[in-house]
Amino acid sequence: MTSLPSAVTNSSAPSNWTTALLTNRWDLLPSRKRPSLFSGSSCAFLLLLLSLAGCQSTVSTNLPELPPATTTVTLVPGDVVKLTFLGATELDQSQKIQSDGKINLPLVGQVDAAGRTIADLQQRLQVLYQPQLQNTTVAVTLESSVTQVTVGGAVKKPGKYAFDRPTTVLQAIMEAGGTDQFGTLGKVSMIRVVKGKQYTQVLDLRPVLQGQPTKPVYVHSGDVVLVAESAF
Repeated sequence: MTSLPSAVTNSSAPSNWTTALLTNRWDLLPSRKRPSLFSGSSCAFLLLLLSLAGCQSTVSTNLPELPPATTTVTLVPGDVVKLTFLGATELDQSQKIQSDGKINLPLVGQVDAAGRTIADLQQRLQVLYQPQLQNTTVAVTLESSVTQVTVGGAVKKPGKYAFDRPTTVLQAIMEAGGTDQFGTLGKVSMIRVVKGKQYTQVLDLRPVLQGQPTKPVYVHSGDVVLVAESAF
C-alpha cells in the first residue's frame, strides 16, 4: 500500500468524457487519414484506450494516532469507573456501566452514566449525595474503557462491536465472523475521525495469514472497518 497525503479512498474506472473525447477526435479525422486497424498508430490508440479503461487508483493515508483517553471522553456501556468519596470512604468502589447505561450505587440507586463525560457524572453524583452526606465531594476516574468499532462490508456478521482490551483490525474482523464468500483481506479500509475530519487507511492483511511477521494495526473507539469484495 502506498501512503499519500489524502484522507479519501477511491477506486474507479476513467470518466466517460475521457473516452468520448478520444472517440470524437477519431471521428473528426478524414477517412483517408484514419490509420488502418492493424497499423502502428491504430494499435497505439487502442492500447491507450485499454490502459485508461483498466486504470484504478487507491488513495490512502496512515491514520493519525489518537491521544490517550482523557476526562473529556464520553462514557459508554462497558466502561468501568472508579468512585472515591472523600467524606465517606466506605462507599469507595468501582462500577461497570451496564448495557442500559446505568450504574447502581448505595443510597441513591440507579444513575445514568452512559452518554455523560466524567466531569458530568461527578457533578451529578455530588447533587444526588447532597441529602445523604455532609461532604459530597466525589472523585470519578475511568478505570478501564471499551473500544466500540463498526465492522462492515464483505463480512459474515456486520455490526457494531465492543472490545475491552487492545484489539487489532484482524481480530475485529474475526469477531464479525471473518470474511464472507466474496470478501478479501487484501483490501480492508479503516476509517477514523480525528478532530472533525475523516481519514482512511487501506490495509492488506493477507501477509498475516501467510505467517509473515507484520506490525499489528489496532482499532480505536469509533473506527469503521470495511472489508472489500474480491475482484474475482
